[in-house]
Amino acid sequence: MCRPDFFTVTYAINPWMDPSAPTDPALALRQWEELRAAYERLGHRVSLIDPIEGMPDMVFAANGALVVDGLVYGARFANPERAAEGPAYLKWFADHGFPTMEATFTNEGEGDFLAMDDFILAGTGFRTDITAHKEAQEFLGKPVITLKLSDPRYYHLDTALFPLDGRNAAYYPGAFSDGSRRVLETLFPDAITADEEDAAVLGLNAVSDGRNIIINMEAVNLTNKLRDRGFSVIPVDLSELRKAGGGPKCCTLEIRP
Repeated sequence: MCRPDFFTVTYAINPWMDPSAPTDPALALRQWEELRAAYERLGHRVSLIDPIEGMPDMVFAANGALVVDGLVYGARFANPERAAEGPAYLKWFADHGFPTMEATFTNEGEGDFLAMDDFILAGTGFRTDITAHKEAQEFLGKPVITLKLSDPRYYHLDTALFPLDGRNAAYYPGAFSDGSRRVLETLFPDAITADEEDAAVLGLNAVSDGRNIIINMEAVNLTNKLRDRGFSVIPVDLSELRKAGGGPKCCTLEIRP
């Protein structure tokens, strides 16, 4: 994770961002601290990367890389406003002894790559070049399944889908192309599907450890569905960070040893 010490909205690179709307950096930091504390209460270890002035979106650590089986596939951002984040995250991993690969093709880390037990789901359509899917597969040695996003509000895969565990997922069907919806129905016949109301508050930008799920507190219907399936759900308030299009998952890069 990365503290939002320099968080603000000074540019617009997704439909959620409005530079004319005020932001409250102190509130963003308090909300982020609550998210970090929630992970630690569950027994998870949180590693921190130092925030860098001039990178207001660096708080969204998920976009910084993809880590699978201890291998780190680096991010190469689509927008120049975030370009410097990719090398910063890759350096952190290299400095901590991880084998790393600098990406040749545009991709935004776990924003568009979500790891399951036996394969990796990969989004395209707005940010990540489909050729990066092939590059990641070759480097990581796991099958990569392409999913096309069709709604610009859900510009990253992690805004429209999250793994419930290594075998199943929750997703918002309206974020995907017709063909990709059919793929998801085949892969996850027992999936939990979210409605438009919960997707619109980034309810799918959630993090699950297989038992506990941290989710935006406004996603009430989805929360109830998850509890009905036996998950322990921890709602959090990240309303300030959502002004830049982020939620719990955006703030969380999972390190898989």
